[in-house]
Amino acid sequence: MSRKVTYMLARILKMNYLKMFKIAGEVSKKCDKSFVGVVKDMVHCGMKFQAGYYDYQEFEFYKLNDEQRATFLTRGKNNAIIIKYNDKEAMKLFDDKIAFNKRFNDFMNRDWLDLDTADEKDFVSFMKKNPVIIAKPSDGVGGIGVEKYHIENTEDEDDIVKLYHILKKKKQNLVETFIIQHSEMNRLYSRSVNTLRMFTFCKDGKGHFLQAILKIGNGGVVDNFSSGGMYTFVEDDGTVKVPAIDKDDNQYEKHPVTGTDIIGFSVPMFEEAVKLVERAAEVVPEVGYIGWDVGISDSGPVIIEGNSFPGVFQKRASLSDNFTGIIPKYRQYMDIL
Repeated sequence: MSRKVTYMLARILKMNYLKMFKIAGEVSKKCDKSFVGVVKDMVHCGMKFQAGYYDYQEFEFYKLNDEQRATFLTRGKNNAIIIKYNDKEAMKLFDDKIAFNKRFNDFMNRDWLDLDTADEKDFVSFMKKNPVIIAKPSDGVGGIGVEKYHIENTEDEDDIVKLYHILKKKKQNLVETFIIQHSEMNRLYSRSVNTLRMFTFCKDGKGHFLQAILKIGNGGVVDNFSSGGMYTFVEDDGTVKVPAIDKDDNQYEKHPVTGTDIIGFSVPMFEEAVKLVERAAEVVPEVGYIGWDVGISDSGPVIIEGNSFPGVFQKRASLSDNFTGIIPKYRQYMDIL
């Protein structure tokens, strides 16, 4: 049985049909097509392009013909890339943030501490040097459990020790220096570090940059989409030309908190960030396809983490050139259906 068929059978068995029909109803009203017609088209896109109902809605497949749909990266095709190019055993390095930090320490450009091995004395020394930190679980995802802490008086070692035990109790076992982001990124939104998700592919030992997403905080201290943030797309020259969207599908041409223009925003040090992730992509070539989270500090780009099972990001049809997805660009470096 082919991987495509296996994937489709698994999706059919696990599918939330109530959610599918709800989305079909929303699409039916939006595009003035019959509900039954939309459901049939969803099934067609699932079988032909491995597109789930979220893909169908998010990338506006209801506006496209099959030739255009074939250019879009769907979740099924994304899974196929990962299965083909990312070694399952090597991927474990990216699941453990502490192991990741050890391997990619040269690309992080900041201090960090493993609380599973550090004692109170180690933590006190770290905090005296780094009074503002980000603490997170080493196995966390989606920004869950990530918090910012600030020790105002680093001479008060009792307060530092208390924080050490708080972090241990909360299982926030990875502590990192808080990134002082570039003034331009701060102007966009200052309460979180606004990061780039930068996709690379390693071919014959050489790292290649594919595309970049700009993730922006919106009211909280993290920029993750699942935690209230939003994202937009960055052109190869580092500029933003389309609105940011949040998980409720709201679109923003300006940041709702700061009023800073999102469309037209130019990511500082973008070329340096591209070179950084291309070099990082060559460290573990067994994992060919990686999504890197990169911060732009006041002294240059820093890698925050790598994702060996990166999500699917591409402009929706109405925002793309000629209703074209990301697959043509990916095909320059990889074999993809």
